[in-house]
Amino acid sequence: MRKAVIIGAGMVPVGEHWKLPLRDMAVEALLNAMDDAGIDKVDSLYVGNMASGSFIEQENLGALIADWAGLGHIPAVKVEAACASGGAAVQEGTKAVLSGLEDVVAVVGVEKMTDAWPSDATRYLAYAADADWELFHGASFVALNALIMRLYMKEYGYTEEDLALFAVNAHANGAKNPYAMFKRPIKVETVLKSAYIADPLKLFDASPVCDGSAAVIITTPEKAKELGVPKEKWVEVAGMGRAIDTINLANREDLLTLTAAKVAAERAYKMAGVTPKDIDFFEVHDAFTIMATLSLEALGVAEKGGGAKLAREGQIAIDGDYPIQTMGGLKSRGHPVGATGVYQTVEAVLQLRGEAPEGIQVPDAEIGLTQNIGGTGSNITVNLFRRV
Repeated sequence: MRKAVIIGAGMVPVGEHWKLPLRDMAVEALLNAMDDAGIDKVDSLYVGNMASGSFIEQENLGALIADWAGLGHIPAVKVEAACASGGAAVQEGTKAVLSGLEDVVAVVGVEKMTDAWPSDATRYLAYAADADWELFHGASFVALNALIMRLYMKEYGYTEEDLALFAVNAHANGAKNPYAMFKRPIKVETVLKSAYIADPLKLFDASPVCDGSAAVIITTPEKAKELGVPKEKWVEVAGMGRAIDTINLANREDLLTLTAAKVAAERAYKMAGVTPKDIDFFEVHDAFTIMATLSLEALGVAEKGGGAKLAREGQIAIDGDYPIQTMGGLKSRGHPVGATGVYQTVEAVLQLRGEAPEGIQVPDAEIGLTQNIGGTGSNITVNLFRRV
């Protein structure tokens, strides 16, 4: 089987882009990635997006973005896997390269969320839950994550303060990321004093509604050499895994285990030939602080019930044994849902090239992991990247 390497990465700052349409955000990120790779054409385009039809009444994003970017008559398609759409799109683009069907692939993640009223945005996001068993009864993702967080604290004796440490860590790193939505460090008190949005979840336990786009260019080492891309810019896609769990929480065997993440990680580790101990940093899906701790446990970094303990011990900081959210994560960088997995990929590429901003560069990073969650753990991707 061929190998796949990322040779270009680009993004736009995450924020509330009132005057920037989805197509313009996506093309800007795409052209930034193509410029980074030093190329002017690609064989195909994969677009990670969750809910453009709901948020901006626009579907057929493959054609929209490829046409707006002037890419010609290439194949282009949208990939949807709820909030894991970006990570899934990276995998589909990588598989196209690995298969030999295509040599140079562009992957764009994009979401335009702030044009919708907040109540509508909450409803659109909830479309990724079980419409009959959860959405019909008024259970939003905030409510579902609050249920999980309360059970976790009860089961393992943690407090709201313990989980607040994940938000504090994310903001500490995001404050140094010029592309982050929130560039201000916070204290535990900031989280604890923020308003409850679904007890025990508070405003600062949750990621924001926002807009953004990120892109990567994927090819083979042989093609990268042919294109004249310097080897120090290559980052190998070393492992991939994806799995699902029951879409509704009622049918889960264990509400406190992200089984899909565990299965996806095992597949990615096997493909890359590594273990969790080999990984230098983890970009986990902290849409809510409770998801950060459950992710660490599912990925094999912490034992069951031990994820929050790593935060207590400072192990998740840049200088810790298990750095997470190195550029702010979903909480501080922002969570434009369908684009998130591609932002994570771009950030992993920057870390492995040694191009992360000062203060948040993981020293001598060789292997990075990104984990992208759809729904409340119903559709999860895990991708592993290695410095070449």
